[in-house]
Amino acid sequence: MPHDLSAPAIDARRRRLIGAMTLTAATALVTQANRAQATTPARALPFGALKQIDAGVLSIGYAELGPITGTPVLLLHGWPYDIHAFAEVGPRLAAAGYRVIVPHLRGYGSTRFLSANTPRNGQQMALAADGLALMDALGLRQAIVAGFDWGARTADIMAALWPERCKALVSVSGYLIGSQQTNKAPLSPKAELAWWYQFYFATERGREGYAANTHAFAKLIWQLASPQWKFDDPTFERSAASLDNPDHVDITIHNYRWRLGVADGERRYDDLERRLAAGPTIGVPTITMEGDANGAPHPEPAVYSKKFTGKYAHRLITGGIGHNLPQEAPSAFAQAVIDVDRF
Repeated sequence: MPHDLSAPAIDARRRRLIGAMTLTAATALVTQANRAQATTPARALPFGALKQIDAGVLSIGYAELGPITGTPVLLLHGWPYDIHAFAEVGPRLAAAGYRVIVPHLRGYGSTRFLSANTPRNGQQMALAADGLALMDALGLRQAIVAGFDWGARTADIMAALWPERCKALVSVSGYLIGSQQTNKAPLSPKAELAWWYQFYFATERGREGYAANTHAFAKLIWQLASPQWKFDDPTFERSAASLDNPDHVDITIHNYRWRLGVADGERRYDDLERRLAAGPTIGVPTITMEGDANGAPHPEPAVYSKKFTGKYAHRLITGGIGHNLPQEAPSAFAQAVIDVDRF
């Protein structure tokens, strides 16, 4: 059989074609990998697998980081955020040797009511009772409590009513304990405007609107409360998924209606709410914090500084930091926890 002189040329063309196809495929894989690398950090759960524990009326979903022998730190998020507000704070504290507990509040993430008959109550004492019940369930005699928004109010109440359980406190926007009686007093027009969503939620239109547009509503609050924070969509959606909890709308609506006195709380909390209405002082070591660009309603430090009767410091965090201070300035927040532990 005569030798085919065209074979080497054909083989060369085949090798070039295969090489080009391989290069194209490799380039596509690299491109996909780069895209994944660019988006994964915002989407991935930084805490590992969440845990569940029965505590009080709830099965609470929570993240846990750091050595079990470390000083416990309870990190409490606000509305409409979730545990990812502490996505960078938690690992920092764990690396410093703390045992970090980051729970989903009632109405968020994997936290669920144990009974369908339990009132979907969002009043301030109910959330504080959840925090204490979680500590009991985990066998924590004492913890540093730290938070922002609803979480700061919860931490404030725990420190005020159960100081023996709170080693120290970090509270964004300071002293947030309130009462229905205090909330009856009208504010200035500018201050009332800042609370527009509270009045919206007092109506059935508001309930239906929030239920129908929960994610869009939450994103607007993020933007208004932190006007200089340039969060991306994956970062928002990672937290917004927690708002799909079946009790989230009920808890949110009840929280704001209770504040205005247009919804009742649970009778079992009446005595404790009366104590809170008197504005109890907080004697545990405390650091309060505020961002220089907080667009959400918040009191001035001079208004509440005397409420903290133990060792106390206030820190203003600059650089366009808004309402979600732990996520916008995680290093500063983590450092406050470490520093208040040394007071």
